Parts: sequence; C-alpha cells; structure tokens
Amino acid sequence: MASSGDEGRVVVDLRSAAESAAADEEAHATPLHEIESLCMRCGENGITRLLLTLIPHFREVVLMAFECPHCGERNNEIQFAGQLQPKGCCYSLEVPSGQSEILNRQVVKSDSATIKIPELDFEIPPEAQRGTLSTVEGIIMRAVDELQALQDERKKVDPQKAEAIDQFLLKLRSLGSGEAAFTFVLDDPAGNSFIENPHAPSSDPLLSVRFYERTREQQAALGFLAEPPTEQPGEAVLPASAVESNSDGLQSVPHGSVGAVAARRAIAQGNPDEVAAALCRYAAPEEVDTLPSTCGACGTECVTRFFATKIPYFQEVIVMATTCDMCGYRNSELKPGGEIPAKGKKITLRVQNARDLTRDVIKSDSASVKVPELELELSCGTLGGMVTTVEGLIVKICEALERIHRFQLGDSTLEWKKKKWEDFKERLSKLLSLQEAWTLIIDDGLAASFVAPATDSLEDDSQLTMEEYQRSWEQNEELGLNDMDTSSADAAYNTTST
Repeated sequence: MASSGDEGRVVVDLRSAAESAAADEEAHATPLHEIESLCMRCGENGITRLLLTLIPHFREVVLMAFECPHCGERNNEIQFAGQLQPKGCCYSLEVPSGQSEILNRQVVKSDSATIKIPELDFEIPPEAQRGTLSTVEGIIMRAVDELQALQDERKKVDPQKAEAIDQFLLKLRSLGSGEAAFTFVLDDPAGNSFIENPHAPSSDPLLSVRFYERTREQQAALGFLAEPPTEQPGEAVLPASAVESNSDGLQSVPHGSVGAVAARRAIAQGNPDEVAAALCRYAAPEEVDTLPSTCGACGTECVTRFFATKIPYFQEVIVMATTCDMCGYRNSELKPGGEIPAKGKKITLRVQNARDLTRDVIKSDSASVKVPELELELSCGTLGGMVTTVEGLIVKICEALERIHRFQLGDSTLEWKKKKWEDFKERLSKLLSLQEAWTLIIDDGLAASFVAPATDSLEDDSQLTMEEYQRSWEQNEELGLNDMDTSSADAAYNTTST
C-alpha cells in the first residue's frame, strides 16, 4: 500500500514499517506507524497502529492494534520481528488451587506455540490463538470466550454436543478462577514463547523448561527447508516382512546388511590399534569435514564444518561450526564423541584467583550450572554446548539472563522487583572481580563436560574435584537412555565366526 492519510501520513505495509522502525532505533522515541486496514465486521476502513519495540523479559516484537471508528471493532496482535531460536522450548507451569497470583504470570505466546492442559485433555493449537502477550488467566478466559461464541448455533444444529461443551466450559472457568489445580504447558518449536518467572534469577519450583531439537515436520511448519532424505539407487530399504526364512533354512536379509555385520564382527575381533591405524591411514584424525545444513536464523541452506579431536584428561569430542553467508548468523557447538559413559559426572571448582577465571571449560548441552553463593542454577540445555573459559561462562550467563528476564527490567515492573534484579546483577559482576571466593558446579549426566586443571595432574589440583555418580531413573528417562535398545548391535559384535 502506498496511499496518504487525511493528515498527510504515509501508509506503508508491515515490512516497510518494521524496517523503518528498525532503522530509527537510535532515536529517543520509536515511531508509531498507522496503516489503513479493512474492518472485517462492517467492511469500512479502520486504522492499524504498528510499533516495533523490545518488550520486557523477551525480544523484538511488532505490536499491532486495530480500531474501526465506524463500528467500534478493536483487536490487538503481536508478531515477532527477531530471528527464530536454534531450539524449540517447552514450558510447564504447575498451578495449585487457590493461588490466584500464579494465574497472573505474564505469558508470551508466539504464532507457532501450542498450549495444553493435560488434566482436561485440552489443547489450543497455534492457529486458534495468534501471537499475544497475556497472562495464564487471560489465555484460558480467551479460550472460554471463543468456545462460547458459537454455542447458540451449536444448540440449534447439535444440542448434545453443545451440552457437552457447556459442561467443559464450567471446568475450564474453574481453572481460570483458580478453583482447581492444573498444569499449563506452553510448547513452541520456534523457541519464541515464554512464561514469567517472578523468582528470577533463582529457579521456580512450579516452573520447568525444556529445550529440544525440532523435528522435520516442525521445521517445515516454521518455513525451514526440510526435504525428506532421498534414497540412493540400489539402496531401497525392504520392509520387515521381507526378512523371512527360505526353503533351504537360510535367512533372507536386506542387501548390504551381511557386509555390515561382517565388518562389525571383524572390528570387534581385531586388534584395536591396527583397526584405528587402518581407518586413519588416508585421513588425519582432525581433518575438517563439511555437511549441508540450514541456517537457524533465516532458513537458508548453509554448510556446517566439523572435526573430531582428543582433549587431554577428557575424551574425544566433535567440534561443529556453522556460518550463514546470507544473514551472517554464526553458531558453534561441541558434541561428545565415543560411547555413553555408565555414570554421570559432577565438577566442582573453587574460584579464588585470576588464573582460575582463565581455565578452559567445556559445557555440554546436557549439563546444568550452579553457583551456590548466588543461589543461581541453570537447568540442562540452557546456553547449549560451548567451549569457553570460567570468565566467559559467567559473562554468557549474565547476557542470557539479561536478555531473557527482561520482565524484571521493564517500566511496568514493581520497584522492589527491579531493585532485586539490579542487586543480583551487581553480585554477579562481583564474581569476575574476585572480591571473594566462589564455587562453580557443573553437573552433567552424560559426563560430557570438563574443566581444565591448573596442574599437570588432576590429583594435584586442590581447587578442582570431579565426582562420578550413578544416574537416577529420571535422568536416564530425560536423556532417552531407558528406551535405547542396543541388543541387535551387541549380538552382532558378540557373535563369533564359525
């Protein structure tokens, strides 16, 4: 659109308004743009006001508010102007009965988020409620209003279904009023949704968050390139029914599996040093390889470079780096190599001097981080996997907390909450100035994290302790180890040639 309003205002489209607002971010006040839009109720033209801003506790968004002067129709909407996050997120909030303050927690819901209430087997799909900034109570009551809107028509067409919905609305209203306990689940593959934690930066016993890799279907729904894997000629996979016993008593197996079993048996029965030398004869152990990937910011095809290396006192790891030439997005990760260890590892470092701040740190995406002196705890998956130093880890934690917990810094925040957050930031900065000794604890259920010792031997480093422990059933369940079945591979390796 490129017309002019009554007062000479230039009417622009959404993309132009967002780009104009981003270009003017150095100004003291973000410009408010107005767009003439069609009213869906009366058919006349109304006004949509559009503002690009950074909302507290979150990131850049486009706020839109529509108002029709002819019929009085009004609505508002929120769209995200920033990039998609590298991983999806799933928030689970336990709401006890009789605690109305839990219902007042602010919720940022993106266009791709799904809301679930398992107790009622109730789900709000992404297309049912668009992006919004509301509260737990506001989202539930909005769902009640939308279900109630068509009840008169349902009673005429299907009275039995309308009666069932009326009974369901009674239960839903009881949740919105705090009369019953329930679980509020917010699942967003884009990673752009959030539920407020009033206890931040401390952990909330009622709120849990989990980060996960997007599936191929979720990537396609978000606009990512998600082409199905193409089968090479002559490599078609046979169904399970094709594996049968023939008349000679010999088992018919898919083509190629006989060679794979034989190769595994040969490696298992051979000399490990000879096998390793044969495998690395034509390729250096740290040779950089590439594989096709997709940019986590713009969805463009890019290249991920990776190589495997051996870290002293640790294990073999895989270093991965992704760079997008289109938007400049960069990301680096470190993945553990080798087999999954039988026990987890807890690393405790007593930071006392400037040398301790320069120690190398490997933090995997399965590790949690704790600083007992600040009552600070980061759950597994926070910040992802990284290779940094003790000082770099604290800096990244401070940046992540300031970026995520912006609800504590906004204009609408109570003064005592804002003062609490400012005091915590000051205490966090004191860790790097070493005004007093503090403790860094990295707990990794997969034992894939590491802190470099200050001496040649781990036993001689009195400030660093590494403790192995047996993983609980809940930890194995979260890591997906309880459902892992390696019996077929074990049988192949243990089979002896006859």
